[in-house]
Amino acid sequence: MKLQFIGRLAATSMCLFAICTATAVSLAFGVPSVVAAESGPALKPGSEYLLATNYPNNLHLIEVATDKVYKTCQMPDAFGPGAAQVAPDKKTAYVLNNHYGDIYGIDLDTCKTVFHARLAYKPGEQAKSMLSLTLSPDGKELYTVANPTQILNDHYAVQAPRLQVYATDAGLNAQPVRTFPVPRQISIMQAGDDGSLYMAGRDIYKLDVKTGHYSIALPTGSWKRPLYSAPDLLYIWSHQSPLRDFSLLYTAAKFKDDKQDPATADYVYGFVSVDLATGKTQTQDFAPLTEVYFTGMRSPKDPNQMFSVLNHLAKFDIKEQKLIKKSNLAHSYYCISFNKAGSKLYLTGTFNDVAVYDPESLERVGTINLPGGDMVTGTAQVFTR
Repeated sequence: MKLQFIGRLAATSMCLFAICTATAVSLAFGVPSVVAAESGPALKPGSEYLLATNYPNNLHLIEVATDKVYKTCQMPDAFGPGAAQVAPDKKTAYVLNNHYGDIYGIDLDTCKTVFHARLAYKPGEQAKSMLSLTLSPDGKELYTVANPTQILNDHYAVQAPRLQVYATDAGLNAQPVRTFPVPRQISIMQAGDDGSLYMAGRDIYKLDVKTGHYSIALPTGSWKRPLYSAPDLLYIWSHQSPLRDFSLLYTAAKFKDDKQDPATADYVYGFVSVDLATGKTQTQDFAPLTEVYFTGMRSPKDPNQMFSVLNHLAKFDIKEQKLIKKSNLAHSYYCISFNKAGSKLYLTGTFNDVAVYDPESLERVGTINLPGGDMVTGTAQVFTR
């Protein structure tokens, strides 16, 4: 089946990357070394920045007005995956790093490490988070799903996944203030304005962070759309978007009739989305499936336009479900980001260059070369101080 082949091929490559990265385990139980020296000036109130991470272990801030690197912070310990979330007050970035095993809070003015949580906190275990990281709307709590494994003398024992809740003012040896059992396969997450936590797994779940009770907010793997196959989702970039939505791309087969013949089916791209302000959900096809895209984001200027990227940058009309324009790229990019006005589009991931595009023409208007190496699967974020 063409859809399964394309989806599994992409999933296999990404899973191999994640497994290989996650096997590099840090055995140190102490707190990280604190980066004490300033690296560049403090951020300017009212200015807009693009945050990006890369090897060997850098956190870069790019000034959107000039498209130049404004400052670079050196993060402690090891890199990987470099997935970041910016606090609501825009003063601190929280980064999942150290081979998926630790979360660090980096003060964006001073580059100092002000928060550290090692996800494995029980004796004899290691724990990894597969890109699950977000903050409460007031910035007082941080949420992640840890996938622990007990390390025994002659074998490893896989444990149940758990949501770990931290106080963001807990300093450099943060311990969970609450933990709750959650479904397996949880990856990215975002918090709604009412405090609810939305987690992407087999379905998108809505969780009460005080009680741990969760329900299905938006069915994906369990959807019952007539004449549709189960969707394929491969999405590990948790964007803090200008539209205040939590969205993931999917591919699916749309069958002609109840025979569900894959040879005659139409294969489509679509997105599922939760409005973080209202909790309203949406499931929407937006284009025929012609190639794989890793990330997509709707334009803040025109939410009817979807932009997607991997080996090409493409713009789609959602209502008409058609391609508007597509541009060739110098190489693959994994992550797509807009500035708040929707007048600039940034492509990150893979190498150490950020490509800047005009969303109207899809012409490349700039390149920002970052000090250091590959960005790999780090999630770039745009925010205004």
